[in-house]
Amino acid sequence: QLQLVESGGGSVQPGGSLRLSCAASGFTLDYYDIGWFRQAPGKLREGVSCISRDGRTTIYAESVKGRFTISRDNAKNTVYLQMHSLKPEDTAVYYCAARIYPSAQELRLLIADFGAWGQGTQVTVSS
Repeated sequence: QLQLVESGGGSVQPGGSLRLSCAASGFTLDYYDIGWFRQAPGKLREGVSCISRDGRTTIYAESVKGRFTISRDNAKNTVYLQMHSLKPEDTAVYYCAARIYPSAQELRLLIADFGAWGQGTQVTVSS
């Protein structure tokens, strides 16, 4: 059974940093592109970043470009999301997912492309 588990969330002040981890259970992560998504209270889930299977290609939502960095260590079966210069509007539950149903060859943050969703990890940015 494909399963992803997120960790690393927490509460930080504006301007702070966190590193989220996404670990795989039951399958090898390097078979898939991996995406990070987030969902704030009362809002739709939105794509944050995605990394290709080999780690060579990454994409980011405009709202996090220059502040977040996605990376992967296939030897550890883990994908990371390093977040810097955090803002209150980054507050959300963050999820990772595997791009199991790709609708195109190029990377996309299209929710329908993704499966094996984790349970999420809460990130709160507040003073």
